[in-house]
Amino acid sequence: MRPQVLRASLRPFAALVSALLLVLSACRREPPPPSAEYEQATRQFRELYAQKLDDAYLDPQMGSIEAKLQRVPQDSLDAPSAQELLQRIQKNRARMQEALVARQKAVASAHEVVPNAPSTTLAPPPPPPPAEAVDAGPPDAGPVNGPQTGTPANELVAGFRGCFKRGTPINVEGRGIRDAWELTDSTACRLEYPGHPDTVLIVEEGRVLMLLPKSSVRTVTRTLDAGTEPPAGTDAGR
Repeated sequence: MRPQVLRASLRPFAALVSALLLVLSACRREPPPPSAEYEQATRQFRELYAQKLDDAYLDPQMGSIEAKLQRVPQDSLDAPSAQELLQRIQKNRARMQEALVARQKAVASAHEVVPNAPSTTLAPPPPPPPAEAVDAGPPDAGPVNGPQTGTPANELVAGFRGCFKRGTPINVEGRGIRDAWELTDSTACRLEYPGHPDTVLIVEEGRVLMLLPKSSVRTVTRTLDAGTEPPAGTDAGR
């Protein structure tokens, strides 16, 4: 009788060991592989949404994304995420379609004219008041007539109606002897160039260097070593 009692007492222990072995074998089972369709669908969804934001839910490309999500195997590791993204797309598409229909109705109603409806006409705005006259100050004297500082010397020869002639060279202190020009003594030239009758034009390097009043030009006498006095010359003082 003792061997039968021993076998009966070992049966629960054997069942427990079998259960543990089943649990261990289940724990060692490899997880399901990821889905290539889910990876492609999520990548395409991110790119499309980055370009169009919520308008992406109405884009025709969203249909191919949904098709890839629906092909994700049920035993795949990505199956729950695929269903979640699929529901998100469907929900937001419905929301965007409702908003689009409402916007189209609002635009259509804005163009409708209801018969016998009161209308409002806006009167044109009053014209602006005339601008006050601005004091422009004294009238401009206009451009100065005749040669000025910087005028090329060849224009004194061929231009200005021939009203300028070469005068006696002048010794400009610090510069040396320089050609001098002055206005011809004629009534027509004095009327044409009223600012030049009493002016001497000093020429240097082919251009008018300065305009000097004749009153500033003084005549000096220099004694030579032999004791004779040369003819009087002119000197443009400081």
